[in-house]
Amino acid sequence: MSSPYIAAAEFAQTYGLVYFFVIFLGVLVYALWPSNGKRFDDAARVPLRED
Repeated sequence: MSSPYIAAAEFAQTYGLVYFFVIFLGVLVYALWPSNGKRFDDAARVPLRED
């Protein structure tokens, strides 16, 4: 017999890993997308601006 806690823990371990891996890949694709390069370069230079 499987307790609800064990079932929930197995579900979280399996699908939680898949969920976070998909989120990680999404963030990675967003960060490395070529059209976002200028935006990130501009943001990197904000501390160096003298306004």
